[in-house]
Order: sequence, then C-alpha cells, then structure tokens
Amino acid sequence: MYDKVFPPKKMQLPNGRVVKEKRSRVPLIILLVLVAVVISIEATQFDIRVLWRRWSEFFVIIGQMIPPNWGYVPHLWGALMDTIKMSFLGSFLGSIVAVPVAILAASNMMKRGWLAALMKVLLSILRTLPTLVSALIATFIFGLGTLAGTVAIFLFTVAYVGKLLYEQIETVDMGAFEAMESIGHNRIQAFRYAIFPQVLPNYLSTSLFCFEGNVRYAAILGYVGAGGIGLLLNEGLGWRDYSSVGMILLMLAITVYVIESISEHFRKKLL
Repeated sequence: MYDKVFPPKKMQLPNGRVVKEKRSRVPLIILLVLVAVVISIEATQFDIRVLWRRWSEFFVIIGQMIPPNWGYVPHLWGALMDTIKMSFLGSFLGSIVAVPVAILAASNMMKRGWLAALMKVLLSILRTLPTLVSALIATFIFGLGTLAGTVAIFLFTVAYVGKLLYEQIETVDMGAFEAMESIGHNRIQAFRYAIFPQVLPNYLSTSLFCFEGNVRYAAILGYVGAGGIGLLLNEGLGWRDYSSVGMILLMLAITVYVIESISEHFRKKLL
C-alpha cells in the first residue's frame, strides 16, 4: 500500500542499468504523527475554541499578582531556606549513592550480567516515578515535613545521576582499567584510578545540573505536605491571595536564577 501511494524513484546509471532509490520515510512519519495528534485530541477532549475564549483569564491572575505583596517577604525566608536545604541535602546524598549504583549497573564493570540488568531496571523504575508521587509516599512513611521532601529528591537524584553515570562508565576506554587489574589491583582500586578520573568532570557537572532542577521541583513538594515553600504557595492559591503568590514566585525565581548562575559557572570550569 505504501509503495503504491509513494512509489520509489528510479535512476538510470551511466552503464544503462536502472536502480531504485531508497524511499523516504518522511511521508509515513508525518502520517503517523497526524494520526497520533488526532487520537490525542479525542482522548484529551482538547477544544481550541475554549482555549481561544478563555486564554485572557490567565492574564487576569497575572495582573492580580502584580505588584507583589512585599510585606509577605518576612514570612518566606524560613520556607525558602527549607526548600534550599532539602534540595541540597537530597542532591548531595543522592549524587554520592549514585556512584556505587552506577558501578553495579555498568555492564563493563560487573561480571554478573543479571545484576547490571537488575540495577538498570531499578533505575528505570525510579526515573518513571514522579518526584511528587515519591514525596507523597514518603509522607506516609516519615510523616509530614522536609524529611519526606528530602527523601523524594534523594531518590530522583540517584536515578538521574546514576543513569547518566553508568552510561558514561560503559563508554570509557577500558585499557587502563585492564592494565591496573593485570598488575594486581582489585576492581574497586582499578575503577578508582583508571575509570573514575575519566568520568569525574561529567559526573560533577551532572550533579550540579540535577541540583538546579531539584530546587525547582522542591517548590511544589509542599502540595503533598513535604515541606518547603510549596506549602505557602498552596496556601496562597487556596485563599486566592495572588499578590502573595506573586511574591513567592518572584523570590523563587530569584533564588533559582542565583543557584543556576553559580552552578553554570562551576560546570563550565569542569568541562
């Protein structure tokens, strides 16, 4: 059917032979994308007319946030510091734990292939679990507060940094590692002196980048009782106190910008 709709082009060579050019897959891909879009519109009940009529309401809320309530600033510091602290602690501990997890998941480091495959599946499961869901589960286990948020960020960091790190380990030059083993070093020692220096810059850069994102993720963990500035954000939205919400978002944006600027500076130094 595809050949009849999009027949392959023919080209004659100088020797008189006729060959068929490879058919382009672009028309088929476009068709599949259009079908997926139509199915998605039906499944989500997306209505462009409602979007066109109601889009201006978004700017009504934005207008109520401006100017922000500057008198609300003293109430923000404690929650903002909780957000930064649980983001930093979760990212720091998660980045450390990600190293042995990545070693166990790297197929070129583990002689037992089933163990590496098991660790990769575990990291995939952790990555597919949203941070908000992890925080919600953690609140049932550890109770309400920043501990639950720290645990959620820790799990996400282990999954994110661990995946990228084991992929880097699997692509390194193993010559130095094998040489270290041949002169009597065990696998841990060989990894420490032959593999880890090769992946260290990217590992540190990935950890810093993950910390940047975790500060943003931590801002919404308060919705499930995991502490931080999300509690105030949820409260302000619930009471329709949009001027205070505007102040919260402004302080959060400034905080994230400062952290990203510092992190980007160090990441450029590492790469």
